[in-house]
Amino acid sequence: MSDDGRQHTGHEQVPSRRRRRFPGISSRAYEHPADRSALVALRKLSGFDTVFKALSGLLPERSLRLLFLSDSVRVSERQFAHLYDMLRDACHILDLEKVPPMYVTQDPQPNAMCIGLDEPVIVVTTGLVELLDEEETRAVVGHEVGHALSGHSVYRTVLLFLTSLAVKVAWIPLGNLAVMAIVTALREWFRKSELSADRAGLLVGQDVRASMRGLMKIAGGNHLHEMNVDAFLEQAEEYDAGGDLRDSVLKILNVLPRSHPFTTVRAAELKKWAESRDFQRIMDGHYPRRSEDKDTSVGDSFRESASAYASDVKDSKDPLMKLVTDLAGGAGDLGGRVRRGFDGFRSPPPARGDAPGGDEEQAGR
Repeated sequence: MSDDGRQHTGHEQVPSRRRRRFPGISSRAYEHPADRSALVALRKLSGFDTVFKALSGLLPERSLRLLFLSDSVRVSERQFAHLYDMLRDACHILDLEKVPPMYVTQDPQPNAMCIGLDEPVIVVTTGLVELLDEEETRAVVGHEVGHALSGHSVYRTVLLFLTSLAVKVAWIPLGNLAVMAIVTALREWFRKSELSADRAGLLVGQDVRASMRGLMKIAGGNHLHEMNVDAFLEQAEEYDAGGDLRDSVLKILNVLPRSHPFTTVRAAELKKWAESRDFQRIMDGHYPRRSEDKDTSVGDSFRESASAYASDVKDSKDPLMKLVTDLAGGAGDLGGRVRRGFDGFRSPPPARGDAPGGDEEQAGR
């Protein structure tokens, strides 16, 4: 450790292990507004937990637990001890009383997940363990502990089950449509829950650059000397602002089948939250407590969610979002702007003087 209280690695300086702890912190402190509103509403439903526990007989949860126990390595003081230390440290920082079981499974794809109905189980792949350095891994472990604290594992398990069910009932008329409608809604919620868990990972690691590096490596592999966090964030700005209405539609279509937001988007969202007053207040010890969760208003949570979506639309540089903002503001010539936004789909007008029936028009690409 250096004289300034910082450790040095082969990549860059990282904070020492002395981190702030958040006793009694509620998951509402770091949850994205859209994630929070859904969770508050579900928690308020009488008998909701009973219904989901009844589903445990239908879901392959017991099978998954046995599979991990039999064909993966359980993290403990004797196996992957460094991960076990990180797991206990993350639970200590977020004040999660029961440390969830954690497994490392052989898979070259870098990934991690938190699943389970009765109790959360954290699974990380060997691809992730081999890809990330210590502080980057710490952020990921904190991310998964954040999922556990929020109760996301229940809904993730249901999402996995319904996704599998949609494939099995694809041959039934309208059956697949009904299931996929639920899956699509769950995926939209889950994408927001990933942003929440990224924030939890930052609260645990307390090193925003490590969180950014981890996301960048997941996108581009273990070539850190060839990558740059600031340039990676510039990609997110280009993605948000670039293109025309065609690109806006393609962005929506690209993200619909995904359970996770795109990595550049996650990095940009996390950076914005790390620079916000909300994050600083948490670091200063001012945050919602779990003891207050039962008094949370569903209406207030939905209003916060609606306000967050409205703010995202207003601040977005995406052409479609700008069009929506202008429409809400009563801007004129919107029809013309829509037509111009999709001009690339149509063939260019013939040059002045060209006779009808001349050279074949070239389709827009």
